[in-house]
Amino acid sequence: MSDSHHRPRRPAATAPALLHRLAPRTLRGRLSLVALITATLLMLVLTVAFNAVAQRRLQHQADDELRARAAAVATTVDTSGTKVRVLETSHDDLLDANVWIYAGRHLLEQPPAAGPLTRVANALAARGGQRCLTTTIHRPLRLCSHQVPGARGRATVVTALDLSPYRSSADTLLVGSLALDAFMLACTYALTRLAVGRALRPVRTMTDQAIQWSAVASEERFGSKRHPAELARLGTSLDAILDRIRTLLRHERQLTGELSHELRTPLSRIIAELDWWHTRPRSLAQTWATHRVIAEAAESMRSICDTLLDDARNGALTAPGTADLLPTLRHLVQLLQKPSHLAISVEGSHLDAGVPPALLERIVSPLLTNACRYAHSSVTVRAYRAPDGVRVDVIDDGPGVPPRFAGQLFEPGQRTDPGDGHSGAGLGLPLAQRLARSAGGEVTYDPGHAPGARFVVSLPAG
Repeated sequence: MSDSHHRPRRPAATAPALLHRLAPRTLRGRLSLVALITATLLMLVLTVAFNAVAQRRLQHQADDELRARAAAVATTVDTSGTKVRVLETSHDDLLDANVWIYAGRHLLEQPPAAGPLTRVANALAARGGQRCLTTTIHRPLRLCSHQVPGARGRATVVTALDLSPYRSSADTLLVGSLALDAFMLACTYALTRLAVGRALRPVRTMTDQAIQWSAVASEERFGSKRHPAELARLGTSLDAILDRIRTLLRHERQLTGELSHELRTPLSRIIAELDWWHTRPRSLAQTWATHRVIAEAAESMRSICDTLLDDARNGALTAPGTADLLPTLRHLVQLLQKPSHLAISVEGSHLDAGVPPALLERIVSPLLTNACRYAHSSVTVRAYRAPDGVRVDVIDDGPGVPPRFAGQLFEPGQRTDPGDGHSGAGLGLPLAQRLARSAGGEVTYDPGHAPGARFVVSLPAG
């Protein structure tokens, strides 16, 4: 036995799946197909209604002609006496054209060679009154009975008419209407595709523009173009998406720059210790000291990454914790690579700030690094209590900040003099201010301090 009987049959495609597979792939094709189907249904209804009305009208015309002929024949029937007589007139040729004359049910006159049609006329005359019926004997025929006026039902005229010319006219109307429908449907489909294509041209243009535009560098927006209301609404939505993408990319670039800026110092310490350890013999104690410095730098890097990533994810640093200001500031000064001629002093009393120690280091570290970069001989870090929390002043005796640049001091990427010989990307001060604000504090610059520069860190008390 063949194993073909045991093969599982593939399930037949359902009607919706088949229709979905056959449907056009483009919106232009689908809209054109919908318009074509709608126009086809409408044309079908109108064609059926038109041809039904046309056929009914042609039948009424045939009945009117039969009644007119019957009325003409009735004038040749004499009913004045006791017997019904057919008068001889000059219109005897009417009797030869499918006309039957009855006296009661008695047939007086009939067309020659009527044959089976006479039986139909007899039945129609026997029913009395004015009636019409359609029959087919070799060809379609219409018969109508007509009571002779004044005969009180004693005389009846039945006339017959060949419907072939009328049927031919009806068929001609049907073929003509179908041809017109086909032409109209073809025009409808072509015009719909053309109109939809023109209507969707702005969408295609917007798509090409979205591919070409840079979400960060380009200031072009869809809302600046004149579009119909629907496309204008779409353009507004796309502009909002572009703005969000631009904001996200700007934040990502800012986070990358801040991580690079903050990780530079511990990486430099690790590289310096490793270079020193490789270039000269070291004792066991010195090796352990190098390991300790590298471990502290690595821990600092992890703290930097955790702090900045938490801020980037949450927008606010809500991790609970307090920091003892003086030990944290002294530890930060110890980790700092400062010039040999520079003296750094930490002053103040024991106070607690309502932020974690790692966050306090990230806030103060850029200010302290900036002060060491520009100070001539001394940097002072002072912690003290304020009415709204605690404050930390970072003061140096350098040249200070030019008044014209004070308004741009906390803008990312801005430096007083990029050619002053000092390294830096202009990200430290904006980072310090942003982290302080995320913890409910602030970083400000005191323009009235002279000589040198004074930055004030305000934080909630612990």
